[in-house]
Amino acid sequence: MPFEPVMSLPDLKAHLSLTDDNSEDDALLQAKLDAAQTLIERMLGYGLVTQFETEDAVPADLREAVLQLAAWWYENREAVMERGAPLPFGVAEIIDANRDWTF
Repeated sequence: MPFEPVMSLPDLKAHLSLTDDNSEDDALLQAKLDAAQTLIERMLGYGLVTQFETEDAVPADLREAVLQLAAWWYENREAVMERGAPLPFGVAEIIDANRDWTF
C-alpha cells in the first residue's frame, strides 16, 4: 500500500511559521512529516487515508497530531532525550482518543 500523506510540506512550514523562500530544510521537514504520520498510523493501528478514505476526511485532531509531532521532532532534533520520552503534549491524547482498540 503506497504512503498517502495527510499533511503537506507547506502545511508544516506554516505550522512552524517558516517562510516559503527558506527551502534549505525542505527535505528534512518532509522526512519529519512522513515519519510523524507513519508513527501515528502504527500507534493507531490503521492508515489514516485508508480509514477515512480521503486525506480531507481525516479528522482535524489527527491532522494536528501529525503536524505537532513533526514540528516537535524538527525543533528538538539536536536535543538528547532519554529513551522512552513521552510524545509532545496533546499528541498521545489525540492518538488514544482515535485508536482502534480491537484485538
